[in-house]
Amino acid sequence: MAAIDAQRPSDITAHPPGLASRKFKDRSFVIWGIVATIIGLGTLVTLVADLVMDGGHRLTPAFFMSFPSSDPAVAGILSAWVGSLLVIVTTALVAIPIGLLAGVYLEEYAPKNPLTSAIEIAVNNLAGVPSILFGLMAVGIFVQFLGNPARWFSFLPEGFRESAADLFGQSILTAGITLALLILPVVIVATREAVRGVPQEMRQGALAVGATKWQTTQHHVLPYALPGVVTGIIIGISRALGETAPLIMIGGLTFVAFLPITRPGDATFETIGVLDEYGAAVDPMATERVTIHHDGVVVLPDFTEQQVQAGQTLDLPHGSTIQSVATMGDAIASWSPAHWMGSEFTVMPIQMFNWTSRPQAEFLEIAAAAGLVLLVITLLMNGTAIWLRYRLRKKIKW
Repeated sequence: MAAIDAQRPSDITAHPPGLASRKFKDRSFVIWGIVATIIGLGTLVTLVADLVMDGGHRLTPAFFMSFPSSDPAVAGILSAWVGSLLVIVTTALVAIPIGLLAGVYLEEYAPKNPLTSAIEIAVNNLAGVPSILFGLMAVGIFVQFLGNPARWFSFLPEGFRESAADLFGQSILTAGITLALLILPVVIVATREAVRGVPQEMRQGALAVGATKWQTTQHHVLPYALPGVVTGIIIGISRALGETAPLIMIGGLTFVAFLPITRPGDATFETIGVLDEYGAAVDPMATERVTIHHDGVVVLPDFTEQQVQAGQTLDLPHGSTIQSVATMGDAIASWSPAHWMGSEFTVMPIQMFNWTSRPQAEFLEIAAAAGLVLLVITLLMNGTAIWLRYRLRKKIKW
């Protein structure tokens, strides 16, 4: 019987070689992580504190309900926050359905071939394109081409071409579509990642009991992917809210003393006929039969005024203007997208850019106040994303 070569037992209390080095690296990583976190949070706290000290005292109800002014003491952000709201609504209406459908199609339905791969690469690369390039594209397509009725197909009715061109140009619709194209890659990539995170067993189980591809996607894939999709959408919308460069490129105004929508009691103006760039009638000899809807004043091309009453029917020369006071019905009707999408606009980042370019220190204060408002809106949107993600994930039963 061979003898067993029993080895001498090792000392289990001895440190293995290299342990000290590994512990040093571990502690170093923790320290560098803490330093990076402090730098990030410190920068944010410093920025917010500086904004609060500079502009916190300007956050009054009048600041939100006043138009911009050359007098910083009375200037406000009414047209800016209303413009931002309408532009973001337009952006969401365009970007969410297109991004969601494109992301689901690329992940669930698209065949794996070179064309699909090329599209995926293009989408990922578009997410890194500078926003100013989207502005240049919008100027060429939406402002100079679609905003000019002469460039539409000639076989289309003239009235349709003019109405469609009025919606484009330097308008809220153009701004919304431009920002939608800007955030579309973010929404598509977020949707794809969220859909990809749903386990394959969910799909296989649904298909095994006879569900169609769409039924599987509708009832099993999308509900479980929804938290990630919502998060991606809100992050994309938050980015669009702070964009300035593409909106300046397409002609966002820096001084707007009117709203795209009408409030009860606002003065309204209706111009008769088509005017040129100088405000004169293109055909000064032409007249148009008009029914007056509200009591008011008609200003004729020779600047004479004429009192009018609701229900009157008049033959007015082109270049005349009907001035009246908006009623509640007019205000409600002005909320129709067809009314405000073709309007000129400004947004909060453009307003802040305009104020920071002024030499007076008071304008820097109201720019800081506007920055605080924009920051709060962004934080609220991100908070909403976190809350929605938490609520939706609670419904997931894996």
